[in-house]
Amino acid sequence: MTSREYDRASGKAAPFVALGVGCERGAEAAEAIGLAERALQVSGFALEALGGIFSLDRKKTEPAIRALTEHFRREAVFFDARRLEEETPRLHNPSEAVYRAVGCHGVAESAALAGAGPNARLIVPKMRSQHVTVAIAIAD
Repeated sequence: MTSREYDRASGKAAPFVALGVGCERGAEAAEAIGLAERALQVSGFALEALGGIFSLDRKKTEPAIRALTEHFRREAVFFDARRLEEETPRLHNPSEAVYRAVGCHGVAESAALAGAGPNARLIVPKMRSQHVTVAIAIAD
């Protein structure tokens, strides 16, 4: 993760933008990159604001996640399901099916919130493509 930069004009910390990602096993890199770029566009933040990529620890070896880290030149940080489950009260789209599959009620939204911190809020709730989900949270 990069340290938070400061807006020189205002003297305030620049917002920290966290990209949360979930994917099916073997999801294509192009699909993940395309969806993540679309979410960033929806967020209104430039790539420079992206502080990191966050996901479930079971996704560490997924090529789509590695492709995102290379494409955006950001570090990936992974959380276990127990940690992501702590974010359930703040989720916009909790899922019982996801809970049964991986042990938390959401991956993309939970990971974005966990990555951005305790005062974070979702600015792009879960977006999905065929095999990938992304969400963006911001810490002001």
